[in-house]
Amino acid sequence: MDLKIFNLNLAGSVDALESNCGRELAALPEKPPTIDWAHYKTAVAKAGMVDEFQKKFSALKVPEPVDTQTAKIDAQEQEAAKSTAEYVRASKARIAQYEQQLQKLRSMIPFEQMTFEDLHEAFPETKLDKEKYPFWPHKPIADL
Repeated sequence: MDLKIFNLNLAGSVDALESNCGRELAALPEKPPTIDWAHYKTAVAKAGMVDEFQKKFSALKVPEPVDTQTAKIDAQEQEAAKSTAEYVRASKARIAQYEQQLQKLRSMIPFEQMTFEDLHEAFPETKLDKEKYPFWPHKPIADL
């Protein structure tokens, strides 16, 4: 079996399981139904058994979990929003710079029609600096 297909099937199974659990949890009432202890006292033959269960049930307290992660998640979300806004701002600046370069390239004469002077004017970094980089034999042979 192809691993990619297996992973897709597994992801689909997990997604279906999650949606089913979510649907079942949403269908539950906000508060559980109350227990009719009087009905059980009349239905159960052993005396005192329902009273014992009722006492234990009322004494049972299930602690609600304390939420410790929401604040961290909110802080991460705010940090992500800041970094995303910074990235978008920097991207817009880069786009503007690239559009200027593109406009420069579109407005210059074609390379086939350029002379060396036109090339050096359009791209100053291509001009040779004979002072800084002298051609041989301008250097003494001992310095070679």
